[in-house]
Amino acid sequence: MTKSLNIVVVEDHDALRAVTVEALGKHGHNVRGVDCAEALSDEPGPTPIDLLVVDLNLPGEDGLSLAGRIRAAQPDIGIIMVTARGQPRDRLTGYDSGADIYLTKPTSTDELLAAVRALTRRIRPEDPRPCAGTFNQIGQTLHGPQGTVSLSNHEAALLAALVRAKDQQLETWQLLTMTEKSVTEAGKKALEVQIVRLRKKFLQAGIQETSLKVIRGQGYRLCLNVAISND
Repeated sequence: MTKSLNIVVVEDHDALRAVTVEALGKHGHNVRGVDCAEALSDEPGPTPIDLLVVDLNLPGEDGLSLAGRIRAAQPDIGIIMVTARGQPRDRLTGYDSGADIYLTKPTSTDELLAAVRALTRRIRPEDPRPCAGTFNQIGQTLHGPQGTVSLSNHEAALLAALVRAKDQQLETWQLLTMTEKSVTEAGKKALEVQIVRLRKKFLQAGIQETSLKVIRGQGYRLCLNVAISND
Protein backbone atom coordinates (compact mmCIF):
# COMPACT_ATOMS: atom_id res chain seq x y z
CA MET A 1 0.00 0.00 0.00
CA THR A 2 1.22 3.49 -0.81
CA LYS A 3 0.87 6.55 1.38
CA SER A 4 0.14 9.13 -1.24
CA LEU A 5 1.69 12.60 -1.20
CA ASN A 6 1.05 15.76 -3.19
CA ILE A 7 4.45 16.35 -4.82
CA VAL A 8 5.74 19.14 -7.05
CA VAL A 9 8.94 18.61 -9.06
CA VAL A 10 10.73 21.86 -9.93
CA GLU A 11 13.24 20.98 -12.66
CA ASP A 12 14.10 22.95 -15.81
CA HIS A 13 15.46 19.94 -17.73
CA ASP A 14 12.38 18.74 -19.60
CA ALA A 15 13.32 15.07 -19.99
CA LEU A 16 14.53 14.69 -16.40
CA ARG A 17 11.42 16.40 -15.08
CA ALA A 18 9.18 14.09 -17.10
CA VAL A 19 11.01 10.96 -15.92
CA THR A 20 10.85 12.07 -12.28
CA VAL A 21 7.15 12.92 -12.43
CA GLU A 22 6.37 9.58 -14.08
CA ALA A 23 8.40 7.56 -11.56
CA LEU A 24 6.79 9.20 -8.54
CA GLY A 25 3.34 8.95 -10.08
CA LYS A 26 3.75 5.21 -10.65
CA HIS A 27 4.32 4.82 -6.91
CA GLY A 28 0.96 6.32 -6.02
CA HIS A 29 1.78 9.98 -5.55
CA ASN A 30 -0.09 12.95 -6.98
CA VAL A 31 2.70 14.67 -8.92
CA ARG A 32 3.03 17.69 -11.17
CA GLY A 33 6.14 19.21 -12.69
CA VAL A 34 7.09 22.83 -13.32
CA ASP A 35 10.19 24.24 -15.00
CA CYS A 36 10.90 27.19 -12.69
CA ALA A 37 10.02 28.70 -9.33
CA GLU A 38 7.84 31.30 -10.98
CA ALA A 39 5.66 28.60 -12.56
CA LEU A 40 5.14 27.09 -9.12
CA SER A 41 3.84 30.42 -7.85
CA ASP A 42 1.55 30.76 -10.88
CA GLU A 43 0.00 27.30 -10.37
CA PRO A 44 -0.61 26.82 -6.63
CA GLY A 45 -3.14 24.01 -7.15
CA PRO A 46 -6.25 23.27 -5.08
CA THR A 47 -4.47 21.13 -2.48
CA PRO A 48 -1.44 21.89 -0.30
CA ILE A 49 1.97 20.61 -1.35
CA ASP A 50 3.34 17.84 0.89
CA LEU A 51 6.73 17.50 -0.77
CA LEU A 52 8.89 19.63 -3.05
CA VAL A 53 11.59 18.03 -5.21
CA VAL A 54 13.71 20.93 -6.41
CA ASP A 55 16.76 21.44 -8.59
CA LEU A 56 19.03 24.28 -7.49
CA ASN A 57 20.13 25.61 -10.88
CA LEU A 58 16.87 27.11 -12.07
CA PRO A 59 16.17 30.03 -14.38
CA GLY A 60 14.94 33.05 -12.44
CA GLU A 61 14.69 32.39 -8.72
CA ASP A 62 17.14 29.61 -7.83
CA GLY A 63 16.32 26.48 -5.85
CA LEU A 64 17.95 27.64 -2.63
CA SER A 65 15.87 30.81 -2.55
CA LEU A 66 12.72 28.88 -3.44
CA ALA A 67 13.32 26.27 -0.73
CA GLY A 68 13.96 28.92 1.92
CA ARG A 69 10.82 30.83 0.96
CA ILE A 70 8.61 27.73 0.92
CA ARG A 71 10.07 26.45 4.19
CA ALA A 72 9.29 29.76 5.90
CA ALA A 73 5.69 29.68 4.63
CA GLN A 74 5.10 25.94 5.22
CA PRO A 75 7.35 24.66 8.03
CA ASP A 76 6.04 21.07 7.79
CA ILE A 77 6.58 20.61 4.06
CA GLY A 78 9.12 18.03 2.85
CA ILE A 79 11.94 19.36 0.66
CA ILE A 80 14.33 17.21 -1.36
CA MET A 81 17.08 19.05 -3.22
CA VAL A 82 18.49 17.29 -6.28
CA THR A 83 21.52 19.02 -7.77
CA ALA A 84 24.93 18.67 -9.39
CA ARG A 85 26.45 20.74 -6.58
CA GLY A 86 28.13 18.08 -4.47
CA GLN A 87 30.74 19.88 -2.37
CA PRO A 88 30.39 19.72 1.44
CA ARG A 89 29.79 23.48 1.61
CA ASP A 90 27.01 23.11 -0.98
CA ARG A 91 25.31 20.47 1.16
CA LEU A 92 25.55 22.67 4.25
CA THR A 93 24.04 25.58 2.35
CA GLY A 94 21.24 23.32 1.12
CA TYR A 95 20.35 22.12 4.59
CA ASP A 96 20.57 25.66 5.95
CA SER A 97 18.14 26.72 3.22
CA GLY A 98 15.52 24.21 4.31
CA ALA A 99 16.34 20.86 2.70
CA ASP A 100 15.31 17.69 4.50
CA ILE A 101 17.36 15.56 2.11
CA TYR A 102 20.13 16.65 -0.28
CA LEU A 103 20.86 14.39 -3.27
CA THR A 104 23.58 14.93 -5.86
CA LYS A 105 23.13 14.24 -9.56
CA PRO A 106 23.15 11.81 -11.18
CA THR A 107 20.50 10.46 -8.78
CA SER A 108 18.97 7.06 -9.40
CA THR A 109 15.21 6.63 -9.32
CA ASP A 110 15.60 4.11 -6.49
CA GLU A 111 17.52 6.61 -4.36
CA LEU A 112 14.92 9.33 -4.95
CA LEU A 113 12.07 6.95 -4.12
CA ALA A 114 13.87 5.90 -0.92
CA ALA A 115 14.20 9.57 0.06
CA VAL A 116 10.50 10.13 -0.61
CA ARG A 117 9.61 7.08 1.53
CA ALA A 118 11.74 8.41 4.37
CA LEU A 119 9.94 11.76 4.32
CA THR A 120 6.55 10.08 3.91
CA ARG A 121 6.96 8.56 7.38
CA ARG A 122 7.09 12.10 8.78
CA ILE A 123 4.52 13.73 6.52
CA ARG A 124 2.03 10.83 6.58
CA PRO A 125 2.59 9.01 9.90
CA GLU A 126 0.90 5.69 10.52
CA ASP A 127 -2.83 6.09 11.14
CA PRO A 128 -3.79 4.32 14.41
CA ARG A 129 -7.27 3.62 13.05
CA PRO A 130 -7.84 0.26 11.36
CA CYS A 131 -8.01 0.38 7.57
CA ALA A 132 -11.66 0.50 6.51
CA GLY A 133 -11.08 -0.08 2.80
CA THR A 134 -8.73 0.24 -0.14
CA PHE A 135 -8.99 2.72 -3.00
CA ASN A 136 -7.31 1.65 -6.24
CA GLN A 137 -6.76 4.92 -8.04
CA ILE A 138 -5.68 3.32 -11.31
CA GLY A 139 -8.68 1.00 -11.55
CA GLN A 140 -10.93 3.59 -9.84
CA THR A 141 -12.38 1.02 -7.46
CA LEU A 142 -13.15 0.90 -3.74
CA HIS A 143 -12.66 -2.41 -1.97
CA GLY A 144 -14.32 -3.23 1.36
CA PRO A 145 -15.52 -6.20 3.42
CA GLN A 146 -18.36 -6.96 0.99
CA GLY A 147 -16.44 -6.62 -2.24
CA THR A 148 -15.28 -4.10 -4.81
CA VAL A 149 -17.30 -1.29 -6.37
CA SER A 150 -16.43 0.93 -9.32
CA LEU A 151 -16.19 4.69 -8.95
CA SER A 152 -16.93 7.34 -11.54
CA ASN A 153 -14.18 9.75 -12.56
CA HIS A 154 -15.54 12.46 -10.27
CA GLU A 155 -16.06 10.06 -7.34
CA ALA A 156 -12.49 8.80 -7.72
CA ALA A 157 -11.15 12.37 -7.89
CA LEU A 158 -13.07 13.36 -4.75
CA LEU A 159 -11.89 10.33 -2.78
CA ALA A 160 -8.26 10.70 -3.88
CA ALA A 161 -8.25 14.37 -2.90
CA LEU A 162 -9.77 13.73 0.53
CA VAL A 163 -7.43 10.82 1.31
CA ARG A 164 -4.42 13.03 0.53
CA ALA A 165 -5.64 16.21 2.20
CA LYS A 166 -4.42 17.41 5.58
CA ASP A 167 -6.72 15.90 8.23
CA GLN A 168 -8.61 14.36 5.28
CA GLN A 169 -10.63 17.55 4.98
CA LEU A 170 -11.13 19.99 2.10
CA GLU A 171 -13.15 23.13 1.63
CA THR A 172 -16.10 23.16 -0.74
CA TRP A 173 -14.38 25.42 -3.28
CA GLN A 174 -11.40 23.05 -3.44
CA LEU A 175 -13.62 20.08 -4.23
CA LEU A 176 -15.55 22.10 -6.79
CA THR A 177 -12.29 23.03 -8.50
CA MET A 178 -11.19 19.40 -8.66
CA THR A 179 -14.45 18.31 -10.25
CA GLU A 180 -14.44 21.26 -12.67
CA LYS A 181 -17.59 22.81 -11.27
CA SER A 182 -18.27 26.50 -10.74
CA VAL A 183 -18.33 27.93 -7.22
CA THR A 184 -22.05 28.67 -7.40
CA GLU A 185 -25.15 27.34 -5.70
CA ALA A 186 -25.70 25.03 -8.67
CA GLY A 187 -22.14 23.77 -8.38
CA LYS A 188 -22.54 23.15 -4.65
CA LYS A 189 -25.76 21.21 -5.22
CA ALA A 190 -24.05 19.05 -7.83
CA LEU A 191 -21.19 18.40 -5.38
CA GLU A 192 -23.67 17.34 -2.70
CA VAL A 193 -25.14 14.80 -5.11
CA GLN A 194 -21.68 13.36 -5.82
CA ILE A 195 -20.90 13.13 -2.10
CA VAL A 196 -24.16 11.22 -1.54
CA ARG A 197 -23.28 8.85 -4.35
CA LEU A 198 -19.81 8.30 -2.93
CA ARG A 199 -21.30 7.50 0.49
CA LYS A 200 -23.49 4.89 -1.19
CA LYS A 201 -20.42 3.33 -2.79
CA PHE A 202 -18.87 2.95 0.68
CA LEU A 203 -22.03 1.17 1.84
CA GLN A 204 -22.04 -1.08 -1.23
CA ALA A 205 -18.46 -2.10 -0.40
CA GLY A 206 -19.57 -3.01 3.13
CA ILE A 207 -18.03 -0.04 4.89
CA GLN A 208 -20.78 0.77 7.36
CA GLU A 209 -19.29 3.60 9.40
CA THR A 210 -19.99 7.25 8.65
CA SER A 211 -17.66 7.80 5.72
CA LEU A 212 -18.04 11.45 4.74
CA LYS A 213 -18.99 14.24 7.10
CA VAL A 214 -20.25 17.69 6.21
CA ILE A 215 -18.30 20.46 7.95
CA ARG A 216 -20.95 23.14 8.05
CA GLY A 217 -19.95 26.32 6.28
CA GLN A 218 -16.58 24.83 5.25
CA GLY A 219 -16.55 21.60 3.30
CA TYR A 220 -16.25 17.84 3.78
CA ARG A 221 -14.13 15.41 5.80
CA LEU A 222 -13.31 11.77 5.14
CA CYS A 223 -13.83 10.03 8.49
CA LEU A 224 -12.21 6.68 7.69
CA ASN A 225 -8.72 5.35 7.19
CA VAL A 226 -8.67 4.43 3.49
CA ALA A 227 -5.52 2.95 1.96
CA ILE A 228 -4.42 3.76 -1.59
CA SER A 229 -3.32 0.96 -3.89
CA ASN A 230 -1.89 1.10 -7.41
CA ASP A 231 -1.75 -2.65 -7.99
